Amino acid sequence: MSHLIVSVEQNVATVQINRPDVLNALNMALMVELVDTLEALDRDMNVGCIVVTGNEKAFAAGADINEMIDVTAMEMLYRDQFARWDRMRKIKKPMIAAVSGFALGGGCELAMICDMIIASETAKFGQPEINIGVMPGAGGTQRLTRAVGKAIAMEMVLTGRMITADEAFRVGLINKVVAVEFYLKEAIAWGKEIASKPPVAVRLIKDAILKSFDTTIEGGLEFERKNFYLLFASEDQKEGMKAFAEKKKAVWKGK
Repeated sequence: MSHLIVSVEQNVATVQINRPDVLNALNMALMVELVDTLEALDRDMNVGCIVVTGNEKAFAAGADINEMIDVTAMEMLYRDQFARWDRMRKIKKPMIAAVSGFALGGGCELAMICDMIIASETAKFGQPEINIGVMPGAGGTQRLTRAVGKAIAMEMVLTGRMITADEAFRVGLINKVVAVEFYLKEAIAWGKEIASKPPVAVRLIKDAILKSFDTTIEGGLEFERKNFYLLFASEDQKEGMKAFAEKKKAVWKGK
């Protein structure tokens, strides 16, 4: 791979975007590698959680504009570049974004498609597409609004204003702010904790939480209950409850 650095430590995979010369801008070649890599890690039984990161200066400073300057609407339609984002949304394992520096445009959208966001104190989030005559296209108007509410989303998308890590935390966009030297370590630590949990329950919990964005409260509750009942067909449920009753540590099999 030419645009990613991948490592695995204690059941946590770290996928680092590696285009530092262009602030990790998301070109099409990188997105192909990224989605293929995430799907492969999703299938890997030795991986329980995935951390997506960049470097201290930039998580990802947006899409590679040079690939879109002279493109027509019909070319964009047939390119269907956002289909890869739909594939990322279907990743079953939890994904944590470890963000430092710029997370703008597609970079902010990539962070938001992850399930949690750990940010360094230098992180800046924004959807500045308005400044080049377009708008977010990979979920920026939808996920941002669900995360921070209509007023803040309108402000960020209509003005292109960046917000700091502290403000992102206050408005509910991210989970935690840490010193720049710890943001990746903290994300990996969270990943290790999640990877230590029963894998089937982790998967069904993520399914249920994401379902809440797509349905009514009644539909979401029904989906939650079915997932709850389904877990009673797993070996991990038997192991977990037996271990709890016997005051022992459970050994998860992912079955």
